[in-house]
Amino acid sequence: MVTQIQRFSQIVEILSKYGFRLVLEKLFPGQFRVRFPIPADHPETFTVYERIRLAIEELGPTFVKFGQIMGTRTDVLPAELIAELKKLQDHVKPVPFDEILPIIEECCPRHDEIFREIDKTPVASASIAQVHRAVLMDGTRVALKIQRPGIGDVIGTDLRILQSMAERAEQVFPEARIYNPTGMVKDFAQQIQKELDFLKEARTSDRMRENFRDVPGIHFPKISWEFSSSRMLVMEFVEGVRIDNLEEITAMGFDPHEIGKRGFHAYLKMIFEDGFFHGDPHPGNLLVTKDGTIVVLDFGIAGTIRPEKRQNFINFLFALMDEDTELMIRSLEGFGVVIPAENREPLQDDLFVLIQDLGLGQNISRFNFALFVTELSEVMRRYRIKVPMNLMLLLKVLVMILDIGVRLDPEFNIEKELSPYLVRIAQKNTFSVTSAKKVTVSLLETTDASLDMPRHLNLMLRRFSTGTFRLELVDKDLREFQTSLDSASDKFMLGLVVGSLVVGSSLVLTATSVTLPSEVSWLAIVGYSAAALVALYVVYHVIYLRFRQER
Repeated sequence: MVTQIQRFSQIVEILSKYGFRLVLEKLFPGQFRVRFPIPADHPETFTVYERIRLAIEELGPTFVKFGQIMGTRTDVLPAELIAELKKLQDHVKPVPFDEILPIIEECCPRHDEIFREIDKTPVASASIAQVHRAVLMDGTRVALKIQRPGIGDVIGTDLRILQSMAERAEQVFPEARIYNPTGMVKDFAQQIQKELDFLKEARTSDRMRENFRDVPGIHFPKISWEFSSSRMLVMEFVEGVRIDNLEEITAMGFDPHEIGKRGFHAYLKMIFEDGFFHGDPHPGNLLVTKDGTIVVLDFGIAGTIRPEKRQNFINFLFALMDEDTELMIRSLEGFGVVIPAENREPLQDDLFVLIQDLGLGQNISRFNFALFVTELSEVMRRYRIKVPMNLMLLLKVLVMILDIGVRLDPEFNIEKELSPYLVRIAQKNTFSVTSAKKVTVSLLETTDASLDMPRHLNLMLRRFSTGTFRLELVDKDLREFQTSLDSASDKFMLGLVVGSLVVGSSLVLTATSVTLPSEVSWLAIVGYSAAALVALYVVYHVIYLRFRQER
């Protein structure tokens, strides 16, 4: 087992080899004593992004997987780096069968009684697992997907180192925080941990198989659950050619356009009807059998999209085709994209210019959706707007299946295949049982609220009349408001006193002239005097306070 210190030293050596020694010294100052020379045969003409890709390939499976996933984050990474990350291949030298056999024995102790034979030469080898042909005792041909020995420990160690490097990068290079490296590593860790559990992959395969049970021409390999475990998957063995092998498909007597169309609509169904889709539709994971069936392989990456998100994605595509940038922004916000108010107008202008530059309105059949996604990501990155991973995965899948469609038929018409489907799905969603239920629930809630209104109003009036009605105000300036109210009340009371003194004195003065002794008139004079003094005080107080406030 490789310890974390040993693995860290290996990573340092490889990164130093490709010219990233200075970055390491800034990330972990004072921790390196040995300088690793760059080999003489290392071409200095490589760009920095090419050196990043070469280093990742040499760092091993964890970093290759991380690079592949980061290759979809066109919203945060430069286009030149994305282009290099897309070149990463998940094909490694196979592990000798003698090292694989202990895994088989551990996962299936009775393997001699279950398998008639196991081919020692793998048919495929990747960073996490390799696949061997096998035959069950009853003659059924199966594929064994077997996890590479010790890969779980290696990935666990690499993830801890990656997390440490991401945290240090955010501390040492504050400008890197806009890329959220710790968040990227966290998302990646969750994804690769799922891929290490083959039973999760088996459940995904079974779920998609069930979703397509009534769809002809699309097949998902059947899982042999009784022999499968978290580290070894036993599934139906299927032979076929890659879906992008135009010559072989034509030689088998099938129309490549029909194959591409069927595959395209299969993924539209996954996304817009099932809300559960295969997340890695590269040509190596899609085979065409001798009877023309498309077989989907490798379910380590799958995406889930809720019904309301599906509608947002439909709106996004409609907005794209109609050049409606306002609807496009609302659709992005529906996915959780946060767009600051001050950026909405300039972002809308940039999106409109982008659509015009790509010539969408002139000929949608020639519209380059992949280029649009790349340019859209560049716009988002310019405004520092973060795009959720589920939306990026959706866009990536759509780009990949459109690319396959164009490979099979250069005249593949996006509008012809996509627009009628979206209209049909939108109409289906509008008049679906689910929509009717939502309307019914909303109507019932509104009716209940209307029926409860008289009772609540009667209760409020009863409390008001009995003095038990309480009105609570919460305000950050409540104390200041109370002080102002007290001051106004005092002035109002003084005004009443002045008015009362004037009115009372006038009545006394009138009465003394008719029935009361003349000496009583002094009371009226005293009242007038008191009223005048109070009035002067009030006037002075009002003028003084206003003067202080103005200052």
